[in-house]
Amino acid sequence: MASTKKPVTGWQRSVVLGLDRFIYRVSKRWLLVFNIIVAIYVGLPLLAPVLMNAGATGPARAIYVAYSPFCHQMVTRSFFVGGDQYAYPRSLAGTNLTSFEETVKDVPEFAGINMSDDNWGQIFAIARTYLGNDEMGYKTALCQRDMAIYGFILLGGILYAILRRRFDIKPLPVWAFILIGMGPIGLDGFSQLFGYMSLSFAEGSFWANLFGLLGVRESPPLIRSLTGAWFGLTLVWLAYPHVNEGMKQTTIELKEKLTKAGAL
Repeated sequence: MASTKKPVTGWQRSVVLGLDRFIYRVSKRWLLVFNIIVAIYVGLPLLAPVLMNAGATGPARAIYVAYSPFCHQMVTRSFFVGGDQYAYPRSLAGTNLTSFEETVKDVPEFAGINMSDDNWGQIFAIARTYLGNDEMGYKTALCQRDMAIYGFILLGGILYAILRRRFDIKPLPVWAFILIGMGPIGLDGFSQLFGYMSLSFAEGSFWANLFGLLGVRESPPLIRSLTGAWFGLTLVWLAYPHVNEGMKQTTIELKEKLTKAGAL
């Protein structure tokens, strides 16, 4: 004989209904919640150098440490706040900015370091941990590309909030996202990585020639930012319409359930 499912009563019912009400409210305002979370995530890395310049080094360093597992945080690939320049790319990047090599030649942390491409591993290791100084300013806790990615995810979320009221926005097809969204950022990032990796192998070897097809290169801040920004926007275009449909369905189902239970 099939057992009859007992209704949830007492404190258990209150907990279940409380959770349902919470999920219902979040599902109704999911885009606002997403945008707030992204704003905090991209805002804290920008706050870190501001705090360093203000002398609040403890909270600033806590932000750097918190974000370090998620980004390489290299000086040469980060934005700077409060100093002579907004960035200090390697001379290899070919910008009009004073290069990283020229800027840090008298900085104690980089004293005696060989700045040639062959020593890229040691250079990158130090560039990851160095935060900046009063003359250079201090780096953001996320690199240029990541700042652009999350900044434009936020911008894309705001645009989506405005446009979805007027238009039925269809999601970007996955194949298009892979091709036009991931393509530019992947090409830029991996071409740099492979170029530096080629230096780890004997000159003229198969692997050195394979990884070094495009040569050793370093992207300027503009290219890093543009590829990151475009990736962020296309990610929103891919994901948010799907999330929106899912949240609509969740809202409808929970509204019906809570209304039936007299809890709405």
